[in-house]
Amino acid sequence: MSYLIELQSISKSYRKMVALKDVSLQVEHGVTGLLGPNGAGKSTLIKVLLGLVRLNSGSGTVLGKQLGKEGREIRSLVGYMPEDDCYFTGMTGIEMVTFCASLSGIAAGEAMRRSHEILDFCGVQQERYRSVEGYSTGMRQKVKFAGAIVHDPDFLILDEPTSGLDPEERESLLNRVSVLCKGFQKSALISTHILPDVQAICDNVIILAEGEVKVASSLSELSKPTSPQYTAAVVEGEERLVSGLNRVGLQAALTPEMKVSVRVDKETDLQRIYEVCEQDRIVLKSLVPSLNSLQEIFMAAIGGGSNANS
Repeated sequence: MSYLIELQSISKSYRKMVALKDVSLQVEHGVTGLLGPNGAGKSTLIKVLLGLVRLNSGSGTVLGKQLGKEGREIRSLVGYMPEDDCYFTGMTGIEMVTFCASLSGIAAGEAMRRSHEILDFCGVQQERYRSVEGYSTGMRQKVKFAGAIVHDPDFLILDEPTSGLDPEERESLLNRVSVLCKGFQKSALISTHILPDVQAICDNVIILAEGEVKVASSLSELSKPTSPQYTAAVVEGEERLVSGLNRVGLQAALTPEMKVSVRVDKETDLQRIYEVCEQDRIVLKSLVPSLNSLQEIFMAAIGGGSNANS
């Protein structure tokens, strides 16, 4: 199949509230980040992809299965990790994941075997025998993730998977997603407010605002600067470098990260940067092409201002 997701003019309203408005998408296989401010329509889009809500208009496919007609088949191929807690009081971690496996039709013995194997992969050790309601946020996220992948789905939908995690736990969970997608050819849609997570592992980005798709592109394409900018990092003397570059006719400015951004229109401009560093005795650590930040892309897409509540 050519696309992971194909949507044609999808619309969904809840009485007078329009959640999705004429959404058309073609999403390739890989890891896709789903971004948008609160109320943008991300949760409704996820429910549409899972076949949990009826569309007002439009059509589409997920993994080649038709929305509205093959919802059960779609859900059998998808591993869904919801944002909210979804455990049963009194269940242990291993019981919870085994229950998730049994919902996918896996026989009891195989469900238990797979659950232990997946919990090992997710870094859950003896805690698997404790009641889930006594878990920390990090442990609950691990068990939710284990429940989403225990039936070996082709496609993962992860809603705020790293919410509430400390930096080490965030990195570990993202590494697991990357292992599954890069090493085992899975695909994933990650709905998140944490932009560095998207930059860390996503191939593509979708940005929603007010129920409409504002951006749908590869991250590499979005990151390309609109003008030929380079970023220079020096040991010290950033302001002196800016002054020196402006002195020789190059457009240079200091960035918030205390690096020097300089416009390079031709190859000889690069040589002039090195010459200024040599003349002013500035030690250059790196000189690389600038990339648009995902935060800038996000704010531009949603229009900043009143739509920027995230």
